[in-house]
Amino acid sequence: MIQLIDLDSLEKTCQLAEKIASQVDIGDVIALSGELGAGKTYFTQCFCKHLGVSEYVSSPSYILLNEYMGKFPIAHFDLYRLDSLDEVLETGLPDFIEQRITVIEWYEIARDLLPKNTIFLDFELTETKRLVKLSTSRNLMI
Repeated sequence: MIQLIDLDSLEKTCQLAEKIASQVDIGDVIALSGELGAGKTYFTQCFCKHLGVSEYVSSPSYILLNEYMGKFPIAHFDLYRLDSLDEVLETGLPDFIEQRITVIEWYEIARDLLPKNTIFLDFELTETKRLVKLSTSRNLMI
């Protein structure tokens, strides 16, 4: 399934996060890409909120991983600073995937490690719009 979604407001970004959050379970992966400022972290904040996370959700740009607890345990990775698949493996990403819901910003370097049913969200900013391409092998209700 591939959908192109116009996120013309922050509210629509949160609505998308809520719809996806209502359909996930342990072992699911949300993979996010897009330039700086495209909406990856904001989406993650809304996603975590809808899964009952009450603490502040921030991008783990320098520490690589933040963990949160809500309805499920959530691992939030930011792989922007990593240069190789070996570095990704050193983070323990495959083990986290099995035991939590995992959100990965800048997922591209880890693509070969991601499960078949990963939900990919590729954010794009144009001069007039914020778009996201959602692709997954799952049948999501969006």
